Amino acid sequence: MKYIKDKTFPYERALYGEKDITLDNCRFEGEEDGESALKETKNVILLNSFMDLRYPLWHVDSLYMDQVTQTENCRASLWYSSNIKICNCSLLGIKALRECKKIKIYDTKIVSPEFGWKSSLITANNIDITSEYLFFEAKNIKLDNIKFKGKYSFQYVKDLEITNSILDTKDAFWHAKNVVVKDSIVKGEYLAWYSENVTFIRCKIIGTQPLCYCKKLKLIDCTTESCDLAFEYSEVNGNIIGSIDSIKNHLKGKIKVDEIKEILYTEDSKYKVKGKVIVNKN
Repeated sequence: MKYIKDKTFPYERALYGEKDITLDNCRFEGEEDGESALKETKNVILLNSFMDLRYPLWHVDSLYMDQVTQTENCRASLWYSSNIKICNCSLLGIKALRECKKIKIYDTKIVSPEFGWKSSLITANNIDITSEYLFFEAKNIKLDNIKFKGKYSFQYVKDLEITNSILDTKDAFWHAKNVVVKDSIVKGEYLAWYSENVTFIRCKIIGTQPLCYCKKLKLIDCTTESCDLAFEYSEVNGNIIGSIDSIKNHLKGKIKVDEIKEILYTEDSKYKVKGKVIVNKN
């Protein structure tokens, strides 16, 4: 394998088409403002390096990154690539990951609007991420110990598992399918509308009008905070520990709860509302 250390690459397509290459303490920057430095490469190892130019890692087959910083200028840094491992990095450019597959991310900070679109086979652990439209139309994802802040996350995702995480979001999980969230805090408005086969296990759910228009929704030993007008026209089964502010037009299934402040039904509903709410007796 070719080994390059302490070099700067300012030019466009500086390492285009390279194979079996290790870059250590290298910099991708300069007045030349080069793009696509490592396009169409294979078997690339990036160590202790700095990237400040656009589109550096497109169509890469097999990439390992450790201690790499990508600045805000490193736009759309990693697209159409596969077999990727990212450790101890900072990814700060917009659209940092798109249409990639077989991805592992560990101990990394990500600040990247539109991160992870249409990507698949993703595993991530111990990451701090700020994004909008996180993982839009992505699939086959496992996330553990994630701290996320953003807005319209996990829309149209399929086959997603999240554990031990804190999600501070908004319209998360819209139109999502086959999702399991365990031992996590999920804060947001209008969570998981129009979703299908979503399960929350031992989660704390915070925010107004959650979980409406859902199919095959399950809640197992969950708690709520500031949740009003929940489950409207949803097919939901499960149990809630503690109280919930209000449930509206629960379409189908059984919900067990320790305390509920208000149950609302709309007489002119176009749906046949048959859901049951069972208040646990002490």
